[in-house]
Amino acid sequence: MSGSHRAPAEETELDMSTTKQISTRTTSSAPTPAAERQPVWKHGVASAVVASVATTALAAIASAAGVSFADSTGASIPIAGFTQLTLVLSLIGVGIAAVMARTARRPRRTFVRTALALIALSFVPDLTFGFDPASAATLIGLHIVAAVIVVPTLAGRLARTR
Repeated sequence: MSGSHRAPAEETELDMSTTKQISTRTTSSAPTPAAERQPVWKHGVASAVVASVATTALAAIASAAGVSFADSTGASIPIAGFTQLTLVLSLIGVGIAAVMARTARRPRRTFVRTALALIALSFVPDLTFGFDPASAATLIGLHIVAAVIVVPTLAGRLARTR
């Protein structure tokens, strides 16, 4: 006897007076704007930490390679300053994204445009505080590194429309 051994099926008597209700649920394949919107703070905080670590590591490498990060008065930016400022300013970005998630008609587009404007404004001190060209270029590069880490993470958590 090969194959599986099956026990004979028992016959059961059906009671016609009993009704069984089976609930079904239909789901739409197209997400609604409310379902598409997701909380940004957890991912935003994580990306802020990653950006802080990245900018600090890159600043340390640049400093070891001879970039001074000194302004026209001779005051130099300490390496820990990169960590602190990147973290604080990234968390401000998280707050901006969270507010836009709740208030903007097009949260993602509004956030990205706002972030790009703020990133451009962040270059102004690097270009006007008397940093030497290597320091200014490195600082601008570090702003871009932080933005490349934080902005797409936050934008990806925002709905296209509300």
